[in-house]
Amino acid sequence: MIQASSGHRDLHSEQGALPGEHPGRSRDPVIKAVDIAWLEFEKPDLTRSEAFARAFGFQVLQRRPDEIQLRGTRKGAPCVIVRRGPRTRFAGAAFRAGDEADLRRLADNFGTRVRRLPEGIGGQSVNLVDPSGMEVRVVAGVHELPELAVQQPHAFNFGDDLLRANIAQRPPRVPARVERLGHLVVQSTKYRETLNWYLDNLGMIVSDFLFFPGQRRRGPTMSFIRCDQGSTPADHHTLAIALGPANRYVHSAYQVSDLDALAAGGEYLRERGYLRSWGIGRHIQGSQIFDYWRDDDGLLVEHFADSDMFDNTLEPGWAPFAASGLAQWGPPATRDFLGTDFKSARHELVSAITALGARNEFNISRLVGLLKVPVS
Repeated sequence: MIQASSGHRDLHSEQGALPGEHPGRSRDPVIKAVDIAWLEFEKPDLTRSEAFARAFGFQVLQRRPDEIQLRGTRKGAPCVIVRRGPRTRFAGAAFRAGDEADLRRLADNFGTRVRRLPEGIGGQSVNLVDPSGMEVRVVAGVHELPELAVQQPHAFNFGDDLLRANIAQRPPRVPARVERLGHLVVQSTKYRETLNWYLDNLGMIVSDFLFFPGQRRRGPTMSFIRCDQGSTPADHHTLAIALGPANRYVHSAYQVSDLDALAAGGEYLRERGYLRSWGIGRHIQGSQIFDYWRDDDGLLVEHFADSDMFDNTLEPGWAPFAASGLAQWGPPATRDFLGTDFKSARHELVSAITALGARNEFNISRLVGLLKVPVS
Protein backbone atom coordinates (compact mmCIF):
# COMPACT_ATOMS: atom_id res chain seq x y z
CA MET A 1 0.00 0.00 0.00
CA ILE A 2 1.28 3.51 -0.79
CA GLN A 3 0.32 7.07 0.01
CA ALA A 4 -1.60 8.96 -2.67
CA SER A 5 0.55 11.35 -4.63
CA SER A 6 -1.25 14.63 -3.97
CA GLY A 7 -1.88 16.49 -0.73
CA HIS A 8 -5.14 16.39 1.16
CA ARG A 9 -5.70 20.13 0.65
CA ASP A 10 -8.87 20.18 2.83
CA LEU A 11 -10.97 19.73 -0.29
CA HIS A 12 -13.68 17.45 1.03
CA SER A 13 -13.04 16.72 4.71
CA GLU A 14 -11.88 18.66 7.74
CA GLN A 15 -9.19 16.07 8.46
CA GLY A 16 -6.68 14.17 6.36
CA ALA A 17 -4.54 11.18 7.30
CA LEU A 18 -1.96 11.27 10.07
CA PRO A 19 1.51 9.78 9.49
CA GLY A 20 1.36 6.00 9.29
CA GLU A 21 -2.40 5.73 8.76
CA HIS A 22 -3.96 3.63 6.02
CA PRO A 23 -3.16 5.25 2.63
CA GLY A 24 -6.47 4.25 1.06
CA ARG A 25 -5.12 2.70 -2.14
CA SER A 26 -2.99 -0.19 -3.36
CA ARG A 27 0.48 0.04 -4.88
CA ASP A 28 -0.18 -2.37 -7.76
CA PRO A 29 -3.77 -3.63 -8.01
CA VAL A 30 -4.57 -6.63 -10.18
CA ILE A 31 -7.15 -4.63 -12.20
CA LYS A 32 -9.07 -1.39 -11.87
CA ALA A 33 -12.82 -1.97 -11.84
CA VAL A 34 -14.78 0.61 -13.83
CA ASP A 35 -18.07 0.64 -11.89
CA ILE A 36 -20.59 -1.43 -10.01
CA ALA A 37 -22.77 -3.38 -12.45
CA TRP A 38 -25.70 -4.96 -10.58
CA LEU A 39 -26.82 -6.55 -7.30
CA GLU A 40 -28.39 -9.99 -6.84
CA PHE A 41 -31.05 -10.93 -4.28
CA GLU A 42 -33.22 -13.93 -3.47
CA LYS A 43 -36.83 -13.48 -2.30
CA PRO A 44 -39.75 -15.87 -1.83
CA ASP A 45 -42.48 -13.59 -3.28
CA LEU A 46 -41.54 -12.09 -6.64
CA THR A 47 -44.99 -10.55 -7.20
CA ARG A 48 -44.64 -8.49 -4.04
CA SER A 49 -41.04 -7.62 -4.94
CA GLU A 50 -42.10 -6.40 -8.36
CA ALA A 51 -44.84 -4.20 -6.88
CA PHE A 52 -42.35 -2.42 -4.61
CA ALA A 53 -39.78 -2.16 -7.41
CA ARG A 54 -42.27 -0.37 -9.67
CA ALA A 55 -43.35 1.97 -6.84
CA PHE A 56 -39.69 2.72 -6.06
CA GLY A 57 -39.06 3.64 -9.69
CA PHE A 58 -37.40 0.68 -11.39
CA GLN A 59 -38.32 -0.46 -14.88
CA VAL A 60 -38.94 -4.21 -15.22
CA LEU A 61 -36.61 -5.48 -17.91
CA GLN A 62 -37.55 -9.14 -17.68
CA ARG A 63 -40.09 -11.12 -15.65
CA ARG A 64 -39.94 -14.91 -15.46
CA PRO A 65 -41.54 -17.24 -12.88
CA ASP A 66 -38.22 -17.57 -11.04
CA GLU A 67 -36.47 -14.25 -11.79
CA ILE A 68 -37.01 -10.51 -12.20
CA GLN A 69 -34.48 -8.18 -13.79
CA LEU A 70 -34.81 -4.49 -12.91
CA ARG A 71 -33.16 -1.60 -14.69
CA GLY A 72 -32.84 2.17 -14.57
CA THR A 73 -33.15 4.69 -17.38
CA ARG A 74 -29.39 4.90 -18.08
CA LYS A 75 -27.89 2.63 -20.70
CA GLY A 76 -25.97 -0.40 -19.42
CA ALA A 77 -26.75 -3.60 -17.53
CA PRO A 78 -29.69 -4.33 -15.21
CA CYS A 79 -29.45 -2.66 -11.77
CA VAL A 80 -30.90 -5.55 -9.79
CA ILE A 81 -31.59 -9.24 -10.37
CA VAL A 82 -34.09 -10.88 -7.99
CA ARG A 83 -34.43 -14.68 -8.03
CA ARG A 84 -36.98 -16.80 -6.29
CA GLY A 85 -35.59 -18.36 -3.10
CA PRO A 86 -36.81 -19.87 0.17
CA ARG A 87 -35.94 -16.73 2.16
CA THR A 88 -34.98 -13.11 1.60
CA ARG A 89 -31.23 -12.70 1.27
CA PHE A 90 -28.61 -10.60 -0.47
CA ALA A 91 -26.84 -12.91 -2.92
CA GLY A 92 -23.92 -10.80 -4.13
CA ALA A 93 -22.67 -7.94 -6.30
CA ALA A 94 -21.24 -7.60 -9.80
CA PHE A 95 -18.55 -5.08 -10.72
CA ARG A 96 -17.65 -4.09 -14.27
CA ALA A 97 -14.09 -4.62 -15.50
CA GLY A 98 -12.52 -2.58 -18.28
CA ASP A 99 -12.34 -5.50 -20.71
CA GLU A 100 -12.04 -9.27 -20.96
CA ALA A 101 -8.26 -9.08 -20.55
CA ASP A 102 -8.91 -7.85 -17.01
CA LEU A 103 -11.05 -10.92 -16.39
CA ARG A 104 -8.25 -13.23 -17.51
CA ARG A 105 -5.82 -11.35 -15.27
CA LEU A 106 -8.13 -11.79 -12.28
CA ALA A 107 -8.76 -15.45 -13.08
CA ASP A 108 -5.03 -16.15 -13.24
CA ASN A 109 -4.47 -14.33 -9.95
CA PHE A 110 -7.13 -16.38 -8.12
CA GLY A 111 -6.52 -19.68 -9.89
CA THR A 112 -10.01 -19.81 -11.35
CA ARG A 113 -11.52 -19.45 -14.82
CA VAL A 114 -13.55 -17.01 -16.86
CA ARG A 115 -17.19 -18.10 -17.27
CA ARG A 116 -19.87 -17.12 -19.74
CA LEU A 117 -22.86 -15.26 -18.35
CA PRO A 118 -26.43 -16.23 -19.34
CA GLU A 119 -27.33 -15.26 -22.89
CA GLY A 120 -29.87 -12.70 -21.72
CA ILE A 121 -27.11 -10.69 -20.03
CA GLY A 122 -24.22 -11.61 -22.29
CA GLY A 123 -20.52 -11.27 -21.69
CA GLN A 124 -18.26 -13.10 -19.25
CA SER A 125 -17.48 -13.10 -15.55
CA VAL A 126 -14.98 -14.20 -12.95
CA ASN A 127 -16.76 -15.40 -9.81
CA LEU A 128 -14.98 -14.62 -6.54
CA VAL A 129 -15.72 -14.45 -2.81
CA ASP A 130 -14.40 -11.59 -0.69
CA PRO A 131 -13.00 -12.14 2.85
CA SER A 132 -16.43 -11.43 4.36
CA GLY A 133 -17.97 -14.24 2.35
CA MET A 134 -19.80 -12.00 -0.14
CA GLU A 135 -20.06 -13.40 -3.65
CA VAL A 136 -18.49 -11.02 -6.16
CA ARG A 137 -18.80 -11.24 -9.93
CA VAL A 138 -16.44 -9.20 -12.07
CA VAL A 139 -17.96 -8.89 -15.54
CA ALA A 140 -17.10 -7.61 -18.99
CA GLY A 141 -18.76 -7.58 -22.40
CA VAL A 142 -22.35 -7.62 -21.09
CA HIS A 143 -25.16 -6.50 -23.39
CA GLU A 144 -25.61 -2.73 -23.41
CA LEU A 145 -29.25 -1.84 -22.74
CA PRO A 146 -30.47 1.28 -24.57
CA GLU A 147 -31.21 4.46 -22.64
CA LEU A 148 -34.85 5.04 -21.66
CA ALA A 149 -36.79 8.28 -21.29
CA VAL A 150 -35.50 10.17 -18.26
CA GLN A 151 -37.30 12.18 -15.61
CA GLN A 152 -36.30 15.73 -16.49
CA PRO A 153 -34.91 17.83 -13.61
CA HIS A 154 -36.80 20.99 -12.80
CA ALA A 155 -35.68 24.54 -13.55
CA PHE A 156 -35.13 26.73 -10.47
CA ASN A 157 -35.17 30.47 -9.90
CA PHE A 158 -32.17 31.37 -7.73
CA GLY A 159 -32.07 34.99 -6.56
CA ASP A 160 -32.13 37.21 -9.63
CA ASP A 161 -31.28 34.31 -11.97
CA LEU A 162 -34.71 33.84 -13.58
CA LEU A 163 -35.08 30.53 -15.40
CA ARG A 164 -38.84 30.05 -14.90
CA ALA A 165 -41.36 32.84 -15.56
CA ASN A 166 -45.15 32.56 -15.91
CA ILE A 167 -44.86 28.82 -15.28
CA ALA A 168 -45.94 27.08 -12.07
CA GLN A 169 -43.82 24.34 -10.49
CA ARG A 170 -45.99 21.22 -9.96
CA PRO A 171 -43.96 18.01 -9.55
CA PRO A 172 -46.38 15.09 -9.90
CA ARG A 173 -46.59 12.42 -7.19
CA VAL A 174 -45.35 9.56 -9.33
CA PRO A 175 -42.57 7.01 -8.82
CA ALA A 176 -39.14 8.62 -9.03
CA ARG A 177 -37.58 7.11 -12.14
CA VAL A 178 -34.43 5.28 -11.03
CA GLU A 179 -31.56 6.23 -13.32
CA ARG A 180 -28.88 3.80 -12.14
CA LEU A 181 -27.40 1.81 -9.27
CA GLY A 182 -25.05 4.09 -7.36
CA HIS A 183 -23.54 2.15 -4.47
CA LEU A 184 -23.68 -0.74 -2.04
CA VAL A 185 -23.02 -0.61 1.71
CA VAL A 186 -22.05 -3.75 3.64
CA GLN A 187 -20.98 -4.65 7.17
CA SER A 188 -18.03 -6.96 7.82
CA THR A 189 -16.46 -8.67 10.82
CA LYS A 190 -13.19 -8.58 8.81
CA TYR A 191 -13.32 -4.94 7.83
CA ARG A 192 -9.64 -4.21 7.14
CA GLU A 193 -8.98 -7.49 5.34
CA THR A 194 -12.06 -6.96 3.18
CA LEU A 195 -11.17 -3.33 2.45
CA ASN A 196 -7.66 -4.29 1.32
CA TRP A 197 -9.10 -7.08 -0.85
CA TYR A 198 -11.05 -4.54 -2.92
CA LEU A 199 -8.14 -2.11 -3.10
CA ASP A 200 -5.60 -4.79 -4.07
CA ASN A 201 -7.75 -6.76 -6.50
CA LEU A 202 -10.24 -4.30 -8.01
CA GLY A 203 -8.06 -1.19 -7.74
CA MET A 204 -10.61 0.82 -5.78
CA ILE A 205 -9.52 3.84 -3.72
CA VAL A 206 -10.80 5.32 -0.47
CA SER A 207 -12.66 8.63 -0.48
CA ASP A 208 -13.33 8.84 3.27
CA PHE A 209 -12.46 6.88 6.40
CA LEU A 210 -14.52 6.92 9.60
CA PHE A 211 -13.26 5.78 13.02
CA PHE A 212 -15.15 4.93 16.21
CA PRO A 213 -15.30 7.84 18.69
CA GLY A 214 -12.10 7.95 20.73
CA GLN A 215 -10.50 5.11 18.76
CA ARG A 216 -8.67 6.77 15.89
CA ARG A 217 -5.39 5.21 17.01
CA ARG A 218 -6.96 1.77 16.54
CA GLY A 219 -7.58 2.53 12.89
CA PRO A 220 -10.64 3.17 10.73
CA THR A 221 -13.86 1.19 11.02
CA MET A 222 -15.68 2.36 7.89
CA SER A 223 -14.52 3.31 4.42
CA PHE A 224 -16.26 4.84 1.43
CA ILE A 225 -14.44 3.59 -1.66
CA ARG A 226 -14.71 4.57 -5.31
CA CYS A 227 -13.54 3.22 -8.64
CA ASP A 228 -10.26 4.65 -9.89
CA GLN A 229 -11.05 6.15 -13.30
CA GLY A 230 -7.95 8.33 -13.40
CA SER A 231 -8.72 11.94 -14.29
CA THR A 232 -12.40 11.11 -14.95
CA PRO A 233 -14.47 11.85 -11.82
CA ALA A 234 -16.23 8.82 -10.32
CA ASP A 235 -18.89 8.40 -7.63
CA HIS A 236 -17.63 9.33 -4.14
CA HIS A 237 -18.38 5.74 -3.18
CA THR A 238 -19.32 2.71 -5.20
CA LEU A 239 -18.91 0.48 -2.16
CA ALA A 240 -18.85 1.30 1.55
CA ILE A 241 -17.62 -1.20 4.14
CA ALA A 242 -18.20 -0.90 7.89
CA LEU A 243 -16.87 -3.00 10.77
CA GLY A 244 -19.65 -4.73 12.69
CA PRO A 245 -20.72 -7.93 14.43
CA ALA A 246 -22.04 -9.65 11.27
CA ASN A 247 -21.27 -9.97 7.58
CA ARG A 248 -24.37 -8.50 5.98
CA TYR A 249 -26.01 -6.23 3.45
CA VAL A 250 -26.78 -2.77 4.89
CA HIS A 251 -28.32 -0.86 1.99
CA SER A 252 -28.06 -0.05 -1.70
CA ALA A 253 -28.59 3.34 -3.37
CA TYR A 254 -30.17 4.36 -6.66
CA GLN A 255 -29.85 7.73 -8.37
CA VAL A 256 -32.85 9.85 -9.37
CA SER A 257 -32.85 13.14 -11.27
CA ASP A 258 -33.26 15.75 -8.53
CA LEU A 259 -34.75 16.67 -5.16
CA ASP A 260 -38.28 17.05 -6.54
CA ALA A 261 -38.21 13.58 -8.08
CA LEU A 262 -36.90 12.16 -4.82
CA ALA A 263 -39.45 13.97 -2.62
CA ALA A 264 -42.49 13.44 -4.83
CA GLY A 265 -41.46 9.81 -5.34
CA GLY A 266 -41.27 9.49 -1.58
CA GLU A 267 -44.82 10.79 -1.23
CA TYR A 268 -45.91 8.19 -3.76
CA LEU A 269 -44.28 5.44 -1.67
CA ARG A 270 -45.71 6.79 1.60
CA GLU A 271 -49.24 6.94 0.22
CA ARG A 272 -48.95 3.24 -0.65
CA GLY A 273 -48.00 2.26 2.87
CA TYR A 274 -44.26 1.74 2.49
CA LEU A 275 -41.95 2.59 5.42
CA ARG A 276 -39.57 5.55 5.21
CA SER A 277 -36.55 4.57 7.30
CA TRP A 278 -34.85 7.97 7.29
CA GLY A 279 -34.97 11.17 5.25
CA ILE A 280 -35.06 13.52 3.53
CA GLY A 281 -31.59 14.97 4.19
CA ARG A 282 -28.12 15.62 2.81
CA HIS A 283 -25.21 13.41 3.78
CA ILE A 284 -21.75 14.63 4.74
CA GLN A 285 -19.56 11.91 3.20
CA GLY A 286 -20.65 11.94 -0.44
CA SER A 287 -22.89 15.03 -0.02
CA GLN A 288 -25.86 13.35 -1.71
CA ILE A 289 -29.48 14.20 -0.91
CA PHE A 290 -30.92 10.97 0.50
CA ASP A 291 -34.19 9.23 1.29
CA TYR A 292 -34.18 5.69 2.76
CA TRP A 293 -37.03 3.18 2.45
CA ARG A 294 -37.76 -0.39 3.54
CA ASP A 295 -39.20 -2.81 1.01
CA ASP A 296 -41.79 -5.43 1.98
CA ASP A 297 -39.01 -7.82 2.99
CA GLY A 298 -37.28 -5.30 5.25
CA LEU A 299 -34.36 -4.53 2.94
CA LEU A 300 -33.09 -0.95 3.08
CA VAL A 301 -32.85 0.98 -0.21
CA GLU A 302 -32.02 4.62 -0.91
CA HIS A 303 -33.04 7.23 -3.45
CA PHE A 304 -30.26 9.80 -3.91
CA ALA A 305 -29.44 12.85 -6.01
CA ASP A 306 -26.54 15.30 -6.37
CA SER A 307 -23.63 13.15 -5.19
CA ASP A 308 -19.93 14.09 -5.04
CA MET A 309 -17.73 12.95 -7.91
CA PHE A 310 -13.94 12.59 -7.33
CA ASP A 311 -11.02 11.90 -9.65
CA ASN A 312 -7.98 9.95 -8.46
CA THR A 313 -6.03 12.96 -7.13
CA LEU A 314 -7.92 13.29 -3.84
CA GLU A 315 -6.64 11.55 -0.74
CA PRO A 316 -9.01 10.13 1.89
CA GLY A 317 -10.73 12.30 4.43
CA TRP A 318 -10.90 11.17 8.08
CA ALA A 319 -13.77 11.77 10.49
CA PRO A 320 -15.32 10.21 13.61
CA PHE A 321 -18.14 7.70 13.06
CA ALA A 322 -21.08 9.41 14.77
CA ALA A 323 -24.83 9.47 14.23
CA SER A 324 -24.82 13.26 14.33
CA GLY A 325 -22.17 13.30 11.61
CA LEU A 326 -24.19 11.37 9.05
CA ALA A 327 -26.07 14.37 7.66
CA GLN A 328 -25.57 18.10 7.07
CA TRP A 329 -29.31 18.75 7.35
CA GLY A 330 -32.47 16.74 7.73
CA PRO A 331 -34.14 14.87 10.59
CA PRO A 332 -31.98 12.99 13.11
CA ALA A 333 -31.05 9.45 12.06
CA THR A 334 -33.88 7.15 13.12
CA ARG A 335 -33.68 4.07 15.32
CA ASP A 336 -34.71 2.00 12.32
CA PHE A 337 -31.82 3.31 10.22
CA LEU A 338 -29.27 2.98 13.05
CA GLY A 339 -30.48 -0.51 14.00
CA THR A 340 -31.25 0.53 17.58
CA ASP A 341 -34.98 -0.23 17.47
CA PHE A 342 -36.01 -3.20 19.62
CA LYS A 343 -36.15 -5.80 16.85
CA SER A 344 -32.82 -4.81 15.29
CA ALA A 345 -31.04 -4.29 18.63
CA ARG A 346 -31.98 -7.79 19.77
CA HIS A 347 -30.62 -9.24 16.54
CA GLU A 348 -27.44 -7.15 16.79
CA LEU A 349 -26.89 -8.33 20.38
CA VAL A 350 -26.99 -11.96 19.26
CA SER A 351 -24.62 -11.14 16.39
CA ALA A 352 -22.22 -9.34 18.75
CA ILE A 353 -22.09 -12.27 21.18
CA THR A 354 -21.41 -14.63 18.27
CA ALA A 355 -18.75 -12.35 16.77
CA LEU A 356 -16.90 -11.92 20.06
CA GLY A 357 -16.47 -15.68 20.26
CA ALA A 358 -14.95 -15.93 16.76
CA ARG A 359 -11.60 -14.97 15.23
CA ASN A 360 -12.18 -11.65 13.49
CA GLU A 361 -11.63 -7.90 13.93
CA PHE A 362 -14.73 -7.33 16.06
CA ASN A 363 -13.59 -7.47 19.70
CA ILE A 364 -14.69 -5.95 23.02
CA SER A 365 -12.93 -2.65 22.30
CA ARG A 366 -14.64 -2.36 18.94
CA LEU A 367 -18.01 -3.22 20.50
CA VAL A 368 -17.55 -0.37 22.99
CA GLY A 369 -16.75 1.97 20.11
CA LEU A 370 -19.75 0.82 18.08
CA LEU A 371 -22.09 1.42 21.01
CA LYS A 372 -20.95 5.05 21.11
CA VAL A 373 -21.95 5.72 17.47
CA PRO A 374 -25.75 6.13 17.97
CA VAL A 375 -25.28 8.57 20.87
CA SER A 376 -22.36 10.54 19.40
